[in-house]
Amino acid sequence: MSRALTTIAFDADDTLWHNERFYTLTQDHFASLLADYTDPETLMERLLAAERRNLPHYGFGIKGFTLSVIETAVEVTQGKVPGHVIAKLLDAGREMLSHPVELLPHAEETVTKLSVDYRVLLITKGDLLDQERKLAQSGLGNLFDGVEIVSDKNRATYRRIFTRHGDGVAQGLMVGNSMASDVVPMIEAGGWGVYVPHGLTWAIEHADTPDHSRYREIGKLADLPDLVTTLERRK
Repeated sequence: MSRALTTIAFDADDTLWHNERFYTLTQDHFASLLADYTDPETLMERLLAAERRNLPHYGFGIKGFTLSVIETAVEVTQGKVPGHVIAKLLDAGREMLSHPVELLPHAEETVTKLSVDYRVLLITKGDLLDQERKLAQSGLGNLFDGVEIVSDKNRATYRRIFTRHGDGVAQGLMVGNSMASDVVPMIEAGGWGVYVPHGLTWAIEHADTPDHSRYREIGKLADLPDLVTTLERRK
């Protein structure tokens, strides 16, 4: 008898380790540097607009974020942003690219437990070098049967990855903190999408909760093994 699930994939940033809080800290620093030119709320609106505009060009990750920050600084100062401010923004970007990796609660134990009976994958997007660095520092690398660092997460991405590493997307499960990237496209591809909320989530990663039989939500990563057992029993 075929199994309901054979392959389980994890998102990385803010699912297995902290990430968004470093963006938040940098944005607060950005607001303080531009305080003479605009208020924080307006600045963050302009920054988000720049990020949306630049995603097709720079992709996801810290480098694209840093370029969007600098572009926003130029815009709100009408081209008068001081050179020393640009230098500080570049320093902040480099600092983000070197911050130590801090695992989220239950990350290692959950991946370890599920790796005994399932193929486990890491599917993440962003800067290639930065994601490789974080995975190496996390100490989790040896637990995964496959690692995919992709430019975007969509239906085609999930179908390709779960066919390559598993038995197809229908027997795959993706867990992550982004409804827009980890959950909705995985369900649209024909797999299971499991949402595990994180306190800080980038506005671009928000999406409506899907009304679908293959959608689940858990309160914490430690709840995933029990959920997987429940899904297997439904078969």
